[in-house]
Amino acid sequence: MEAYIPHALFGLFIFCAVLQLYYLLFRQRYIAAYSVSATELPSAGISVSVIISARNEAENLKKFLPAILEQQYADFEVVVVNDCSVDESHHILRDFSKNYPHLKLVTVTEHPRFKTGKKFALTMGIKAAKHEHLLFTDADCQPASAHWLARMASNFSDNTEIILGYSPYIKTSGFLNAFIRFETLKTGINYLSEALRNNPYMGIGRNMSYTKSLFFRAKGFASHLHVLAGDDDLFVNKNATAGNTAIEIHPDAFTYSEAKADFKSYFKQKRRHMGVGGLYKNKHRRMLSTDALSGLLFYITLAMCLYFNHQLIVIAGVYLLRLITQIIIYQKAANKLGGKQLLWFLPFFDLTYYLYLIVFGLVGTFIKTTQWK
Repeated sequence: MEAYIPHALFGLFIFCAVLQLYYLLFRQRYIAAYSVSATELPSAGISVSVIISARNEAENLKKFLPAILEQQYADFEVVVVNDCSVDESHHILRDFSKNYPHLKLVTVTEHPRFKTGKKFALTMGIKAAKHEHLLFTDADCQPASAHWLARMASNFSDNTEIILGYSPYIKTSGFLNAFIRFETLKTGINYLSEALRNNPYMGIGRNMSYTKSLFFRAKGFASHLHVLAGDDDLFVNKNATAGNTAIEIHPDAFTYSEAKADFKSYFKQKRRHMGVGGLYKNKHRRMLSTDALSGLLFYITLAMCLYFNHQLIVIAGVYLLRLITQIIIYQKAANKLGGKQLLWFLPFFDLTYYLYLIVFGLVGTFIKTTQWK
């Protein structure tokens, strides 16, 4: 019986490698082959409401809100929902409103018996918005340029109701920052490629847009209001179609955020986010689960085949084939999404990524959180 173990492991390794090559060549390559919009600034004659939900974000509002209020766009408002803040947010927003008449403030106060979350705050912001086209970001995000709003809004059309943007993290030193940026890059490759394949399944709330009509037609967040997170990806997963979704990845249209600086904060953030995957459509759950499981088993069976000293030349060849294919595709994607320097550590980060998916997938399934900040 023991003699068959290396052969079974080798077979499983080849099977997982084939699955991984399938994901690279037939799913993730789409963003690598995508042509970014022309450098000329597009014209968008629509009115836009930018919506931000902020809970105890006084310092971030002082730091980042001016760049949003000073976007070079003809007709827009910025709706900031002060969500039960107990810091100086109210005073800061009130001072901003004196200088920026297109800033609209919405205040949500905490009820002693009814704990509100981000979805409630966003709903209040959407109801207060006067324009049909909505653009979402967070209080800790900074647009890459004064043309962020124009780039995103230019994708709306009679049929397009959802626009998926990209939001990388600011580069600092340390392993955690590098891995967070790699995870963001890989997530971007996945969801943006799937959108280009006419299979949109998620978006990032730090940089996405949709119409007010779609929000109310879909009954807002009602289908997943019981889930703390998911105001972005669950809404897109439920309502995005091949015909109503576009992407925008011009560098001017990025929004940048500061990544978590310690593992405790990062764990708390990911515990909240990873718990929503089980509510995706079945086809999307299968797609993501197959990628995660085959990726992890690829490395596990690789290590075990090496341990048993079985088919080493073939093992090395298959591993290099996947790695080279991945480098080619990811390099082209990183040229568009940023993070090219991360590819020097691709073998290590890729293994860490699949371990992370399994760990946080289990954490999100069995450990629930009760607060969004």
